[in-house]
Amino acid sequence: MSKIREVKVTLKSRSTMEGAGVRLKRAFGYADSSLDPFLLLDDFHSDNPNDYMAGFPWHPHRGIETITYMLNGNIEHGDSMGNNGIIGAGDVQWMTAGGGIIHQEMPKKNENDPVLAGFQLWANLPASHKMMDPRYRDIKKDQIPEVIVNESARVKIICGEVNGVKGPVQDIVTDPEYLDVSIEPNSEFKHAIDNTHNVFAYIIEGEAIFDPIKDTLVNAENLVIYRDGDEIVVKTKEIPVRFLLISGKPIGEPVAWRGPIVMNTEEELRIAFREYSQGTFIKQK
Repeated sequence: MSKIREVKVTLKSRSTMEGAGVRLKRAFGYADSSLDPFLLLDDFHSDNPNDYMAGFPWHPHRGIETITYMLNGNIEHGDSMGNNGIIGAGDVQWMTAGGGIIHQEMPKKNENDPVLAGFQLWANLPASHKMMDPRYRDIKKDQIPEVIVNESARVKIICGEVNGVKGPVQDIVTDPEYLDVSIEPNSEFKHAIDNTHNVFAYIIEGEAIFDPIKDTLVNAENLVIYRDGDEIVVKTKEIPVRFLLISGKPIGEPVAWRGPIVMNTEEELRIAFREYSQGTFIKQK
């Protein structure tokens, strides 16, 4: 018999500023055993270009993956390997920094539609993969399958599997699942999840009950962190809901984290920043 996951805690996202001066909401940004292997989730959405046009100029990453999911607007990216392109509305960029990459992410201004909205998630890499070759996976919106569950829930599958349909991002070491779920009013959504994985949800818009036992409505810009179990149940009342549902296999290793670099020890951090200052950070071109 399945065990429904209860909610451990609900947290409101907090306003912060990153990059060269981008205003955003941070759902979380710390190493926590109940969120492992995930480190950070930023929610950026604004119709004021002054909030985001400064963007994220050239900066390094090592030891992590960054996952950018756009809902509206366009971001231009480029990197030290010579990759460049546009992440548009509905697109995903899954970047594995591995042993080191330097890149930039710069919003594109659109006078006709000034809204920029999306998310960036950071996923940790285990020690065995910290120094792997960097890579990009650019996934366009038409590559992301969408399934209907019980005629009342629409699920976009970026990574993972729903009703036998798999998302385009596969072969990730932490076995993550990344779903964009929309549920109609007065409906229920059930989803089985590996009971060894950590799970969280982030509400984009609307409200729903994420813990059937507590029967408490949770609304937009809130993070829901789950306890253990092998199934989540989400119920709506009069208002529909849209949320991200993300899970992954915990790594369970020490975390040494400074800025855009996440390693296992302070010595590894010192080496990374020394290499960056000396121009030897990039291991593959």
